[in-house]
Amino acid sequence: MAHIALFHSVLGLRPVERLAADRLRRAGHRVVTPDLFGGETAATLDQGFALLDRVGWAVVIDRARRALRELPDETVLAGVSMGTGVVTELWPERTATAGVLLLHAPAELPASVRPGTRVQLHAAEPDDFVPPDSVAALRRAARERDVALDVFRYPGAGHFFTDAQLDDHDPAAAELTWRRVLDFLAPGAASGDAAP
Repeated sequence: MAHIALFHSVLGLRPVERLAADRLRRAGHRVVTPDLFGGETAATLDQGFALLDRVGWAVVIDRARRALRELPDETVLAGVSMGTGVVTELWPERTATAGVLLLHAPAELPASVRPGTRVQLHAAEPDDFVPPDSVAALRRAARERDVALDVFRYPGAGHFFTDAQLDDHDPAAAELTWRRVLDFLAPGAASGDAAP
């Protein structure tokens, strides 16, 4: 069983995160889904970025940090799109994390990352939010810091391909993503720079 903190996208805490958390709980994991926008959600990216501006990044990070306060040090950090930015902010403070899940966007590896930390990135291809140079930089940093990175790209999928409420949804890519996530969370699972 893993403890997991799943941070939502710029659209706010929506059914996609709640359904993902339910699926992970059915597999025996403990999952929290902090509401970083205080109950507000958005229907479009433009509305989401406006909402983020109104709430403020500092408030978002403070809410995320408070949500982690009572969780074990090894809690898996998971982010959906904007949520990967939250992971980037909090990861340096939580170097004992058992793993990091990056959904729809990459994150930066902290200088303090623990060697052997397991990381998965799941992203559409192509995706303006996940340019090739950012993935290449993540791969380089993972090699330099001995991080066990798996990168999975999903050709032809839209940015939010796991979200059944959006036009980007790709059921096959979403199902494959969650199967890979469950494998990642399984006790004794191995990792290390997979191809798509």
